[in-house]
Amino acid sequence: MNLQSLDLPSIWFALIGILLTGYAILDGFDLGIGMLLPTVKDDTDRRVLLNAIGPVWDGNEVWLLVGGGGLFAAFPDVYATVFSGFYLPFILLLVALIFRAAAIEFRSKEASPVWRKTWDSLFSGASYLIAMLTGVALSNIAVGLPLRPDREYGGGFWNLFHPHSIALGLTTVALFMMHGSIFAVLKTEGELNQMMRERTKKAMIFFGVMYGVLSLTTFIFVPQLGNVIRAVPALFILPLLTLLAAANIPREISRGRENAAFVSSSLVIVGLLLLFGCGIYPNLVPSNPNPELSLTIRNAAASTKTLETMTIMAVVGVPFVLAYTIVIYRVFGGKVDKAHLHY
Repeated sequence: MNLQSLDLPSIWFALIGILLTGYAILDGFDLGIGMLLPTVKDDTDRRVLLNAIGPVWDGNEVWLLVGGGGLFAAFPDVYATVFSGFYLPFILLLVALIFRAAAIEFRSKEASPVWRKTWDSLFSGASYLIAMLTGVALSNIAVGLPLRPDREYGGGFWNLFHPHSIALGLTTVALFMMHGSIFAVLKTEGELNQMMRERTKKAMIFFGVMYGVLSLTTFIFVPQLGNVIRAVPALFILPLLTLLAAANIPREISRGRENAAFVSSSLVIVGLLLLFGCGIYPNLVPSNPNPELSLTIRNAAASTKTLETMTIMAVVGVPFVLAYTIVIYRVFGGKVDKAHLHY
C-alpha cells in the first residue's frame, strides 16, 4: 500500500474519533452505573452492579489511553494546547479516574456499612465528575478557544463554563446514566432488574429534556456546527438516525429486548459524536474569536513519516484491541451470578 497517496491527517482525525467513541460507549455504561449506585439501598444489590462492570471497567479505559496517545503522536500541537489549556479540568478528571479505581477495589475490604457507603459515594461522585467534565471539554472545542498566536490557551478555568458547556455536560451525564441503566438491566435479575428498568425510564426522560436544552443552546451559541449539514444536505440523515435510535430505546425496553435497547443507546452515542466530528472538521481546536489561529488537521499534524509509521502500527494493533474486547465481553456475558459476588 502506498501510504503517501492517502490523506493521513484525515485518517487520523477519524481514527482518534473512533477510539474516543469506543471509550464513550464502553466506559459510558461504567459511569452510568456509578451514577446509579447511590439509588440502590441494598448492599448486595450494589455489589451486583459493581460485579456487572468489574471484569471490564479497566479494559474500557484503555480506549481513552490509546486515543490520547494517538492524539499526542498524530497531532502534538493539539495535545500540547488542549492539555495545557484544560490543565485543571484534566487534573480533576485524573483524580476522578483514580478514585473510581480505588473505590471499586477498596469498598469490599471492610464489612462496615459506613466504609462501603463512603467508597460507593466516591465512586458515584467521580462518575458524575468524569461525565460532566467530558461534556464541558467537548463543548469548548465546539465553541472555540481563545488561542494566542503562540497556540496557547488565553482564557482561565472559569471561562470554560458557559451555558452551552453546562448543557452539554449535563446531557453527557444523562446519556451515560441512560446507557448504564440499560446495561444494568442486561446484567441483573429479579427485583433489582425491575428497579433498573424504572431507573432507565427516568434516565430516558432526563436525557430527552437535556437533549432538547442542548439543541437550543447549540442553535444559539454554536450555530457553526450546523454549517456542514447545510453545505451537505445528505448529512441531515445523521441527526435523524440519532433521534430514531433514541426513540427506539423505550420501544425495545418495553418489549423486553434489552440487547437491542443497548445497541440503540450505543448508536445514539455514535450519532452525537459523528455530528460533533463533522461539525468541527477540519479543525481540531477552533479559535474563537480569531479563526485564523485555529489548529487544524493540516497545520497541527505530525510529519508525514510519523503518520505513516503510526498508520502501520494501527493496522497491526487495532485488530488486537478489538479482538480482546470482543473476547472479554463474550467470556463475561450473561447475568451476574449472585452466588459469587466477591471481586
